[in-house]
Amino acid sequence: MALELQNTVEIIEVLENFISRTRPPKEIRNELDVSYRIDNQSIILFEIRPNWQNKTQKLTHDFAKTTYNKTNDIWKIYWLRASLKWHIYEPVPTVKNLSEFLKIVEADKFGCFRG
Repeated sequence: MALELQNTVEIIEVLENFISRTRPPKEIRNELDVSYRIDNQSIILFEIRPNWQNKTQKLTHDFAKTTYNKTNDIWKIYWLRASLKWHIYEPVPTVKNLSEFLKIVEADKFGCFRG
């Protein structure tokens, strides 16, 4: 089930503020950039980089994910392991809102999200 429309506008605003605050400088965005996608109840943050074999082709690499649990009104936090499988982020497995999730990702105290 997708996120509710009324919440989606608020979510996009929070995400756009996060992206504009954490994006690399304009001069290097063709080499490294960050963005997000909304996939049903989940929000996935990812990096955008050129393919090392073909610089005209862009590749994405997911690094953080949160999924909204409507029943409990919480956001579950996941990180992508080297196995390319999502694992619950044990230090803080859930938060009450999207802003808390983004603060945890930005701080990245344990080097799980962006190394």
